[in-house]
Amino acid sequence: HAQAAAGVASVIKMVQALRHGVMPPTLHAQRPSDQVDWSAGAVELLTEAREWPREGRPRRAGVSSFGVSGTNVHLILEEAPEEVAAPALSSAGVVPLVVSARSAGSLAGQAGRLATFVEETDGAALTEVAGALVAGRAVLGERAVVLADSGAEALGGLSALARGESGTNLVSGSAGSGVPGKVVWVFPGQGSQWAGMGRELLEASPVFAERIAECAAALEPWVDWSLIEVLRGEVEPALLERVDVLQPASFAVMVGLAAVWSSVGVLPDAVVG
Repeated sequence: HAQAAAGVASVIKMVQALRHGVMPPTLHAQRPSDQVDWSAGAVELLTEAREWPREGRPRRAGVSSFGVSGTNVHLILEEAPEEVAAPALSSAGVVPLVVSARSAGSLAGQAGRLATFVEETDGAALTEVAGALVAGRAVLGERAVVLADSGAEALGGLSALARGESGTNLVSGSAGSGVPGKVVWVFPGQGSQWAGMGRELLEASPVFAERIAECAAALEPWVDWSLIEVLRGEVEPALLERVDVLQPASFAVMVGLAAVWSSVGVLPDAVVG
């Protein structure tokens, strides 16, 4: 007897039946009892598996479990709704493909498997792969990052990592002591600005562009210049020498960068600046 787990096997059985749309046969009932009039009601013993159509409504099943001590339970199960496929993410420009493993050999093996996947999918899912690598995998001692904005670039960096070679878009190393590191965001102050300092990110990162648009809308009633034009470098360079321009512009860039890092799972333990 399964004691506290009694009935769980039946629940698993019916969940799988709901999932596959097949009613399983009743065990050990090849010949139904002739003491029951099976034609008089809706109850039927199945001697073989049968297709289970939806017929305009969700499939449902009942599981009864009767304990030796008198505990009786009846569980009603309903199939989950059809999973709606998530819309394909638009290209985010350059994305980091983060790889980690316990040893250099395992790191090379992981890179090789990722390279095969990228090659088979023709680089179509780089954004999704980058997100999954950051959010869904443990961070181990041997680490590498491949920066890529195309399948070919990703394949080149991952293949180089798999072969133990270097690459222009590849950074690798060991975590050292094994003590988890911490992340600090350092925001610079006045003096770090330059003409067109947000141009590339505005074009390449929808996340960055969205945050900059929000900052521009908040600033618009109070200033006589355009934040987006400033960040694209579409204004006179002298404008960036004005404190009332460069300070809000630098602030907006930092807000946008924070959103970009957050969107790929990089969150700070401390913020300075």
